[in-house]
Amino acid sequence: MANTTFTGPVRSENGFESITKNGTTGAITTNASYGATITGGVQALADSGAADLTNLVTELTTTGVGAAAVTLANGTTAGQIKIITMVADGGGTATVTPATFANGTSMAFADVNDTVMLVWANTIGWVIVSNSGAVVS
Repeated sequence: MANTTFTGPVRSENGFESITKNGTTGAITTNASYGATITGGVQALADSGAADLTNLVTELTTTGVGAAAVTLANGTTAGQIKIITMVADGGGTATVTPATFANGTSMAFADVNDTVMLVWANTIGWVIVSNSGAVVS
């Protein structure tokens, strides 16, 4: 299928899906759905690493190997949303450090269900919209 660029609005009565196709197997993965609700992809991240910008949600898991260091790069467009949540606490704290953070320098996730929703603002960086349990410093 070819790529198409539109210069005006695109409409659909039944929503849109953003997909990727595996070049080897041909398997289709739905990354996001846009309809009556918006559903984004989920990144599973165990211990340290980078929270990606392509998925709406990053789920953190600690395995007890010590403190987990997670980075979050600057957003790619104003209004971009990122949700980070701890789904499994195997011991230790996951500390998320955004490259540019309006509310401080980092967020610490120590317990299951600690969750932060962020929005990217071009002039001030990631801004907390909602925080349930994470410690901001």
